[in-house]
Amino acid sequence: MQTRRNFLATAAAAGMAYPMGARADYADRPIHIIVGYAAGGGVDISARLLSEPMQAALGQSIIVENRTGASAMIASNTVAKATPDGYTLLMAASGEVAINQFLFKDKMIYDASRELTPVALVGIVPCVVVVATSTPVHNPQELIAYAKANAGKLSFSSSGVGNPQQLAGELMNSMAGINVLHVPYRGSAPAVTDVATGAVTMSFSSLAAVLPLINADKLRAVAVTSKDRMPQLPDVAPLSEGAPGLAGYELLNWFGLFATAGTPGAIVDRLNDIVNTALTTPSVSDRLIAQGIVPRLMTVKEYKSFVASETEKFGMIVQKANIKLEK
Repeated sequence: MQTRRNFLATAAAAGMAYPMGARADYADRPIHIIVGYAAGGGVDISARLLSEPMQAALGQSIIVENRTGASAMIASNTVAKATPDGYTLLMAASGEVAINQFLFKDKMIYDASRELTPVALVGIVPCVVVVATSTPVHNPQELIAYAKANAGKLSFSSSGVGNPQQLAGELMNSMAGINVLHVPYRGSAPAVTDVATGAVTMSFSSLAAVLPLINADKLRAVAVTSKDRMPQLPDVAPLSEGAPGLAGYELLNWFGLFATAGTPGAIVDRLNDIVNTALTTPSVSDRLIAQGIVPRLMTVKEYKSFVASETEKFGMIVQKANIKLEK
């Protein structure tokens, strides 16, 4: 039986967990998570996986809406211009909140740093560097040595201009002092297939895109672009081990939740807690890992710093590599 003392202690704890106004006001109606990508992709899967624990914790329906187009900027602008009340959220990749501003510049119709506020990181999505199994490269050291021995002859593919995959390759070029030519494709499937056929030397791609060809023994994973090894590929070393000049190398795509700037801090903190708790449960984390996503927990403060740091890094790479979109 709950005593009066226990009841008061519970009430006090609840007051600490839900600052004034947060519990009474949020949530009393359905919450929409806007996704700028088609159903079935990594960002969409992340949103749908988290919708279940969010619904359980908040007691309201979580509706995932796919609003594709304009490099996910339509979805981002929807949330940027929404009422800052926590009922319209954005599940985003790094592109629409940290890269597009350097590529589209005057065409941007929202300011991600001012109109969106970071809520919770879901996970990082390192690139996997793959070569054809006939290529005499098996690890980062051999990859860089091979690039130096074949200066001006090698190429790397990605799923498009200005995406994290290209930026990963350009950062490798810059730090290692090599010149591997970027070949952009319209999508991951042709980008990795052409590595298997020998049309390009290597590709920077997501694990989800390359895993079927790795399992079919048509591609070999030789490096990952995270500082640590991926749990999905424990035998594949980080690219940072490829040469002394690559020390500290890391280039990631990442997925995370954002709200409209001005959303009350109590709501942002509550959502951050729900997401972080969900990421520790196997029903969520195991399914993310299967998609090549490595769950990573951050506080709101840590996530804000992470987004700011990543934005600065992406901008420097775009500028140094002189990456421009075709008009």
